[in-house]
Amino acid sequence: MKSDIEIAQEAKMKPITEIAEGLGLLEDEIELYGKYKAKVNFGAWERLKDRPDGKLILVTAINPTPAGEGKTTTTVGLGQAMAKIGKKAMIALREPSLGPCFGVKGGAAGGGYAQVVPMEDINLHFTGDFHAITSAHNLLAAIVDNHLQQGNELNIDPRQVVFRRVMDMNDRALRKIVIGLGGRTEGVPRESGFDITVASEIMAILCLSKDLMDLKERFGKIVVAYTYDGKPVTAHDLEAEGAMALLMKDAIKPNLVQTLENTPVFIHGGPFANIAHGCNSVVATKMALKLADYVITEAGFGADLGAEKFYDLKCRYAGLKPSATVIVATVRALKFNGGVPKDQLNAENLEALAKGIVNLEKHIENVNKFGVPAIVAINRFPSDTEAELEFVAERCRQLGAEFALSEVFMKGGEGGIDLANAVVNIVENKESNFHVLYELDLPIAKKIETICKEIYGADGVSFTKEAQTAIKKYEDLGYGNLPVCMAKTQYSLSDDQNLLGRPTGFTVTVREVRLSAGAGFLVAITGAIMTMPGLPKRPAALKMDIDAEGRITGLF
Repeated sequence: MKSDIEIAQEAKMKPITEIAEGLGLLEDEIELYGKYKAKVNFGAWERLKDRPDGKLILVTAINPTPAGEGKTTTTVGLGQAMAKIGKKAMIALREPSLGPCFGVKGGAAGGGYAQVVPMEDINLHFTGDFHAITSAHNLLAAIVDNHLQQGNELNIDPRQVVFRRVMDMNDRALRKIVIGLGGRTEGVPRESGFDITVASEIMAILCLSKDLMDLKERFGKIVVAYTYDGKPVTAHDLEAEGAMALLMKDAIKPNLVQTLENTPVFIHGGPFANIAHGCNSVVATKMALKLADYVITEAGFGADLGAEKFYDLKCRYAGLKPSATVIVATVRALKFNGGVPKDQLNAENLEALAKGIVNLEKHIENVNKFGVPAIVAINRFPSDTEAELEFVAERCRQLGAEFALSEVFMKGGEGGIDLANAVVNIVENKESNFHVLYELDLPIAKKIETICKEIYGADGVSFTKEAQTAIKKYEDLGYGNLPVCMAKTQYSLSDDQNLLGRPTGFTVTVREVRLSAGAGFLVAITGAIMTMPGLPKRPAALKMDIDAEGRITGLF
């Protein structure tokens, strides 16, 4: 089989104007970025906002493993399959980050014959949204340090500046730095550091804002530092939100592209699910719901991270009501959870499958806690045996979840028809009684504890002294009614990435709690999770190249 990039390079794309026309968008509602990319402006929203919404389908997954799950591939394939069975469907995805693209994970435009194109553009600079986010974020950081240098009228304590800088690349050397060295003219010396752009509060705000003015208002609420007497200092106090917003005037508009089979796709925003809230923008999702009868979107990593945040953060703020949730799994990944080494996953092993399927069972239970009907999509591999597939199907039936095979990687939309029909059947015949997991008036520690116990299966939560101090401070300052965004390893239901399957008897350690007042949530950081990842010993970048004709190789 051809590589992903070879398949993508041979794609027969339609001009994006045709894709837009098929959605019912008008010529003056799209802004072209070349022949195959466009932004959709808010004129479209004003015209369409009173239309009834289509049905929202969330695609999530089990905890990721080296064996592969194929969540984005399934999302894209399902969208293509919906078109095959005559449904007006649209896909809403996150934009990939350059960090994992050049690191380990690769791009995030799907795979095989279920990809979004132009794949190279999407995985690289795309329409420049991430650059705009990085610039807006670092403008605010520069204004903070300039304020310190120019007299510090707001009485900011340099030791309590909490707004770090960002860049869209994995670079562990920048996690902890000292700035302002070199004398009086070079700034005020202090400790600082960098996070990756996808962990930026600006990214979170972009993805949760309803329009440009809401974005600007949220920017003004960002807490950047504290004074010597402990009072918060905001971007509004520094008069920075206007300049930040103008840098984002185009980035706030969703990006329109297409799949290999010309199904329309919005790709907009890209917060990680392990260190941020893991969902594409509210703007893109809500606009898609006005343009299509079925909108397929995804949340990052497993349901313990992405789906929980999709429900408790995105749906809560945007008033979204998902009709169904697809949980992607592979037989190989379930056997890996059952203790089979990666190089032995092709052999039938029902015993290991029985041990590992508990991970899937927990994710089904988690989705059910939100009142949303669940369907398990097994992303089929050639090595899967009929006995293994039937074992998974039977266990799903016992748990009250629908089951369907997906072969979209090899067959595109044609390989997802069974899954598409199953999703439509659920939407038409099963009522979604969606509700959030917790109420906002609970104490911060109780909200964290609820997520850890109910979703992860923990016995309890241990808070470091630093985390306890932060929680008290935020409650005293009036931020106690915000929802919680958990920062946790994606590889395990627990906060220990080595605990596979369905761990029991563990306690989650919350070592730090950060405030994202503009985004409207608190970030609880667990275990060894890093907001600035590092590159591996052999980064994927080392295998990438481009020739004299501009043909890219090694990108995946």
